[in-house]
Amino acid sequence: MPQPCTVIIFGASGDLTFRKLIPALYNLAADGDLPAATNIVGFARRPKTDDSWRGELKETTTKSSRSGLNEEIWGSFAPRIFYHQSEFGNAAGYQSLAKRLDELDAQSGTRGNRLFYLSVSPTDYEGILTQLAAAGLSGTKGGAWTRVIVEKPFGTDLSTAHALNEVVARVFREKDTFRIDHYLGKETAQNIMVLRFGNGIFEPLWNSHYIDHVQITAAEPLGVEQRGPYYESSGALRDMVQNHLLQLLCLTAMEPPTDLRADSVRDEKVKVIRSLRQMTIEEVGTHVVRGQYAAGAIAGKEVKAYREEDRVSPTSMTETYVAVKVNVDNWRWANVPFYIRVGKRLAKGGTEIAIQFKNAPNVLFNKAAEPLGPNVLVIRIQPDEGISLRMQCKMPGNAIRIEPVKMDFHYGTSFGKASPEAYERLLLDAMSGDATLFARRDEVEGAWKFVDVIEEAWHQSENPPPLCTYPSGSWGPKESDDLLERDGRTWRRM
Repeated sequence: MPQPCTVIIFGASGDLTFRKLIPALYNLAADGDLPAATNIVGFARRPKTDDSWRGELKETTTKSSRSGLNEEIWGSFAPRIFYHQSEFGNAAGYQSLAKRLDELDAQSGTRGNRLFYLSVSPTDYEGILTQLAAAGLSGTKGGAWTRVIVEKPFGTDLSTAHALNEVVARVFREKDTFRIDHYLGKETAQNIMVLRFGNGIFEPLWNSHYIDHVQITAAEPLGVEQRGPYYESSGALRDMVQNHLLQLLCLTAMEPPTDLRADSVRDEKVKVIRSLRQMTIEEVGTHVVRGQYAAGAIAGKEVKAYREEDRVSPTSMTETYVAVKVNVDNWRWANVPFYIRVGKRLAKGGTEIAIQFKNAPNVLFNKAAEPLGPNVLVIRIQPDEGISLRMQCKMPGNAIRIEPVKMDFHYGTSFGKASPEAYERLLLDAMSGDATLFARRDEVEGAWKFVDVIEEAWHQSENPPPLCTYPSGSWGPKESDDLLERDGRTWRRM
């Protein structure tokens, strides 16, 4: 169970704080899961008072909270919110922060427990961490704990990720470092292990003997919105594949852990990362497709091309779509490809994992000119969280007519309540010291090692693979369909 603590948010005036972090903490308080003595201190450059910041947070929490805003609950929650104004590099600001935290400990009984949340650019990490150490805020005393949550992007390649890890390691121990990936906080992502290891019917089939291939899709109808400069420096591969989608792949492909301790689970995920077949520069051209959306229509509304977006170069080579064929070289997954795709301005939004089983033998019902379709187990991560299984059934009547049907499970209707937001679960886990759903250092660096070869082929090789275009409102470039058709497969329509 989480102990009372003070949550210090660096970057308190940023969008993440207003849309996700404070609403998540409020929802935890509304559900009775946040220890009553917990304090929240926002640290940012802009001059504000406690009251003015509380007023801004109330307005945005009303809009962003999954349960709305209850005046009575907010009335008891808001007095625990404080604002601390300082430049990130101002030593005096950290000294005054230390004094204020001691005062809050004495008033609230938070026992010196502190959770620092770095909701800032990675370029600010070193300065903030150095100042925390200099002010004596990173150490522990009297049985209290001090932890840090680090937001993505955690580096831009292997070398920068390694350097950032070194910076954090100089101030915080690995067990006190929580690298957050909000996809792992989603209810269905957490349920993958329960589905696999808590049911006797799935795990015996979860291997190359029965599974033909796996598809992991993250589709968005949205464009880059106001994030043009960020996306120009990142692209879909770094923004989504290196972290979110490889994390989902690891949960799908991992071996059963020996127990549910954080490092036992993360050990198995790291084994998957290490088993990913590294591509050569030449193989990137045949195993990876990169695309960029052109003008088109979404929901009947005309939308512009990526290169016409605000603060995007008119000659940009940044990818908004990536499809990758991934091979996991171990006994369980030999010759079972994982196809990963992510894209913006696609026909429909959603994230899912589709496990496609091998077809039944070509006897009896599969003798027809049109063979029966395969069984497909679909794990929906968002927006409609749930699990479905496609199978074949006979239609009522005298003739033998077979049609596919779905067994469908929805979280909302089955349990009668909304799933908690990802940040709620992750913040609560960090307060409890449970790092199961957070990425470990070797996991992050291993994922970058896999992705770096692709980036090198795109941007540093003499003959880079082409950047394909696709109309907004489609399902991506034709080359992505070709990627699967060469293997005799097709993308699943969501």
